[in-house]
Amino acid sequence: MENFIFSINVTIPIFLVMVLGWGLKQIGMLNDNFVTVANKFNFKVTLPFLLFRDLSSVDIKAVFDLKYVLFCAIASSVCFWVIWGGTKLFMKDKTMTGAFVQASFRSSAAVMGLAFIQNIYGQSAMGPLMIVGAVPLYNIYSVIVLTFEAQKGEEESQKNKIKDVFLNILKNPIIIGIFLGLMASLLEIDFPVLVDKTVNNVAQMATPLALIALGAGFEGKKALAKIKPTLAASFIKLVVQAAVFLPIAAWMGFAGEKMIALLIMLASPTTPSCYIMAKNMNNDGVLTASIVVTTTLLAAFTLTGWIFLLKTMGLI
Repeated sequence: MENFIFSINVTIPIFLVMVLGWGLKQIGMLNDNFVTVANKFNFKVTLPFLLFRDLSSVDIKAVFDLKYVLFCAIASSVCFWVIWGGTKLFMKDKTMTGAFVQASFRSSAAVMGLAFIQNIYGQSAMGPLMIVGAVPLYNIYSVIVLTFEAQKGEEESQKNKIKDVFLNILKNPIIIGIFLGLMASLLEIDFPVLVDKTVNNVAQMATPLALIALGAGFEGKKALAKIKPTLAASFIKLVVQAAVFLPIAAWMGFAGEKMIALLIMLASPTTPSCYIMAKNMNNDGVLTASIVVTTTLLAAFTLTGWIFLLKTMGLI
């Protein structure tokens, strides 16, 4: 019961902020233009600041564990390529492919993950290490699938799409934020208090603004029409990935903070930044929002189950 209450306290407040955004849109306080501007602002400003802050504030060299980082990277890569391959084979409506793949494999590692780990262990070094291993790949793979599966028509050549992928990766503000954060950590740059407070103030806007915009942009009737892919993606996100890779992680000797960070990487809700990227790159924003909302609501139950299982087995 304690684990269930803990998970509820982590996930339900996030869900309720989305509901607030939806409610404000219904009474006319927010409109479609707000959603568009807020998504662009989050994508280009607040999320890069958030990732820069989280990475630059940790001494990566002191806590670096190559075996762990490689496991995070390989697990994330396998999930992405297997899900994309399976979606290409089995999904009939090809316009949903990019949104489905991204929302199925990409966790809320930076936004929700660090808060979850810190609630259990206090200040954690393993959260940023997991971010180093997974989050850059989350963004690179998202750019790849969203570029190739964008709803632009079939006239664009494969050569142009490959060119677009490279340009989108280089220009992606989130990837730039991760790169700069890593550089600041590795070079041990000590920023003045003035800079630290400014970065922190901008970073703190990322999560609430993303959730408000997601809720305001949620289209209930359209989402209900896509309930089957929503539930399929939610099952993959919250259950399947963890069921495959957590036993392998236990066999490799990972436990404690490392296991919790892996659980967040594999089985936390789909990150709100999926919605922002899907909308900004001509993919299915309705399906993405539906998956984010559904995984956030169900995660209170699934994460509780995973935590109970890991505790029972003595892994955390």
